[in-house]
Amino acid sequence: MKNKSKQNRLKVTFCGIALFAATALSLMTGCQMPIGGQTLPSAYYLKDDVQYFPKGPEFKLQKEAEALRAARGVDGN
Repeated sequence: MKNKSKQNRLKVTFCGIALFAATALSLMTGCQMPIGGQTLPSAYYLKDDVQYFPKGPEFKLQKEAEALRAARGVDGN
């Protein structure tokens, strides 16, 4: 009887520690999260490095379209 009681107590203790660790880890991550319909930034967004993507052509497949026109013999103008 004492062994079952001790095993149950160990299981409860282990589950409590695991739950605490999971909660602590989830609170320490700085990720975006939806709250009330809004996507809020992480707490570290001011320290993130800025990504810059230069503006490219509006039509992404311009070279392919020109190659197809040339293969068909159609003037592009």
